[in-house]
Amino acid sequence: MSATLYWQVQGEGEDVVLVHGWGMNGAVWQQTAEALSQSFRVHIVDLPGYGNSAQLHAEDLNEISNLVLENAPEKAIWIGWSLGGLVATHIALNHPGRVKKLITVASSPKFAAEKPWKGIQPKVLSAFTQQLVEDFQVTIERFMALQAMGSPTARQDVKALKKAVLSRPSPNPDSLLVGLGLLADVDFRTELKNLTMPFYRLYGRLDGLVPVKVAEDVQEYTVDSEYFTFSSSSHAPFMTEHDEFCSKINQIIGK
Repeated sequence: MSATLYWQVQGEGEDVVLVHGWGMNGAVWQQTAEALSQSFRVHIVDLPGYGNSAQLHAEDLNEISNLVLENAPEKAIWIGWSLGGLVATHIALNHPGRVKKLITVASSPKFAAEKPWKGIQPKVLSAFTQQLVEDFQVTIERFMALQAMGSPTARQDVKALKKAVLSRPSPNPDSLLVGLGLLADVDFRTELKNLTMPFYRLYGRLDGLVPVKVAEDVQEYTVDSEYFTFSSSSHAPFMTEHDEFCSKINQIIGK
């Protein structure tokens, strides 16, 4: 049994790390990685408990980050999607020397809603936790549908997410529970001002999990951060507006 996380590396050039979201695995980035690897050396990780790293488990963000950093490039541009955005932000805050630029995608420093903060209703997260214990396969499928909801290409997006997830081993239920706990409890808002590297945020206008209002609300907590909204996307802009997404990433990295 391997004690290290599964990594996929392709391309040459500046190091870029892609971190997937809850219930998913690195395969969701395949199309993005193929495009970005034309210009960069792209590193895709399967987080502990997911995909080809399903045999490993981590109890908190610190443990997750330490496992990821073991075989991550020494210094890279980090792109974190959804829960992966929390992992990348945690690494940027606690290991700033390893992060050249931080880019979060459809992510939030605090996923759970708490008036007036917009986000996922705590009762929705509680329901997912309950369902997960009963049938985690069905729960992940529901979450995929929730991620694509509102997107004009919702059916295709769900199909692509499902195909990617099923191409690798099923996630570890214990790790899924830890992930839901992070979505429910983590609040990085007041720490964002401590980020020392350029910080970019990408959102989907139709996202039901990270409402687009979060983009403006986060501005209050950051010293200097730029954001961009994909007009036709829900929670997975790198799938819904793939070409535009890759173009935006190239533009950010080139700054």
